Amino acid sequence: MRGYVSTCFVCPYEGAVAKEKVASVAKALFDVGVDEVSIGDTIGAATPRDVEATGGVLLEQFSVNSLALHFHDTYGMAVANVYQSLRMGFFKFDSSAGGLGGCPYAPGATGNVATEDVVHMLQCMGYDTGMDLDGLISAAAQVGHLVRHDLPSQLPRAGHRLTKHQPPADFPEIVARAAARQSAKGNAREALA
Repeated sequence: MRGYVSTCFVCPYEGAVAKEKVASVAKALFDVGVDEVSIGDTIGAATPRDVEATGGVLLEQFSVNSLALHFHDTYGMAVANVYQSLRMGFFKFDSSAGGLGGCPYAPGATGNVATEDVVHMLQCMGYDTGMDLDGLISAAAQVGHLVRHDLPSQLPRAGHRLTKHQPPADFPEIVARAAARQSAKGNAREALA
């Protein structure tokens, strides 16, 4: 059974949340029999530094196997927060197709970190996720169509970082022409000097 603790970094009503409070609520959940606790950045206001501070306190008290993280992407920090969490040893993350979601009690909060954006980052870092990134991108596009609005995920718009925008077939010739122009400019400067 998984329990969730919301607004573990910043609260829309109280501001910054003390990491000791987060640990106390997590402990209470473990004490009543929860197997795993998800630590939520419900309004998407956490930074990697916040993740390091709160995550550090949690790792002092609980096994990383019993913790998960839940990041929203309101301020564009969710993927960076996942990266920081990975560096600390966390390996369980909530996400959603296309970054779908939000928070009804946090004005302006956007959806969860997009699954395909996280998988893309992990694959670029050399992790074997076992996930079909093209399938995730397709699913995110379908979700956006179903809910009738654009979702915040980056991958459906940009595609894979190395395969979407392959160079044209004549790319070597383009590079050679650019080098020749640069050389001609250099020769002209020398002639004027």
